Amino acid sequence: MTSVYRARALNLLVADDDVFVRGLIIDLLQGLGHSGVAVDNGKKALDCLAKRAFDAVLLDVMMPVMDGLETLAAIRAHEASHGGHLPIIMVTGHAEPGDEAKLKRAGADGYVTKPINGASVKNELTRVLTFAQPVG
Repeated sequence: MTSVYRARALNLLVADDDVFVRGLIIDLLQGLGHSGVAVDNGKKALDCLAKRAFDAVLLDVMMPVMDGLETLAAIRAHEASHGGHLPIIMVTGHAEPGDEAKLKRAGADGYVTKPINGASVKNELTRVLTFAQPVG
């Protein structure tokens, strides 16, 4: 079975503690024809996920209250007991060697670095969702 990216408007959750980055990502998503809801920490992201469905999450690694890795772990634990798989793209300003592999081992589907740019967000959404949405 092959998978292809379905060109449709996506509903995304953006969790980042930096108001400027949240706004930038939402603007980029809207420019790509998508919509997004933005929150400033992982706890609020989990609360939001409990209330509505999203096609994917862009999740900052370092946030107050509940950081991205704790939030990722909570989402994956919920999926382990309830089923499903929500594509999660981690967002980080710390682009150290090995970070991408570490985040993928933690359960992330994708990874983008700051400073955020439209091409990297679009490419990673396309790559991650190509494999998350099988056709057939």
